[in-house]
Amino acid sequence: METAVKTIWNVDAAHSEVTFKVKHMMISTVTGHFDEFTATAETDGDDFTNATISFSAKTASVNTKVKDRDNHLRSADFFNASEYPELTFVGKSFDGNTLVGDLTIRDVTKEITLDVDSSAVAVDPYGQTKVGFEIEGAINRKDFNLTWNAVTEAGSVVVAEKVRLIVSVQFIKAA
Repeated sequence: METAVKTIWNVDAAHSEVTFKVKHMMISTVTGHFDEFTATAETDGDDFTNATISFSAKTASVNTKVKDRDNHLRSADFFNASEYPELTFVGKSFDGNTLVGDLTIRDVTKEITLDVDSSAVAVDPYGQTKVGFEIEGAINRKDFNLTWNAVTEAGSVVVAEKVRLIVSVQFIKAA
């Protein structure tokens, strides 16, 4: 029996971003992202159905463009970056539209489901084979021990529990 040759795809970080959005004081939405991340996919040729997908981000690289808030997010109240330097995602199944996998933040791993919109595989002007994905979903941050909160004088919570995930990623086929 012949074993299919696996194709390795590496994230093109210059053309990718990992973003999250969360309501602040139930008034506005704060957007943040991770500056340092990596992802790989292992496929049968150019077919991403049932691809093995893995992702990790350095929690200390969280960036909301507000230094004090970023430092708070790195603290034990949230990511506890000194003790848990990475968050990870390991895909379990992908049917072309839905990606299911285990997300680990801090010391908690939970299965999540993400919606995926993908581009066709294409060759760029430099001869590199690439593919892009728009991935979206939501988690409850408290499920991952990100439980810090405060209440305003008006009775609103400072940080909502629901966090939207928006990932735009481009992969390059390894040579």
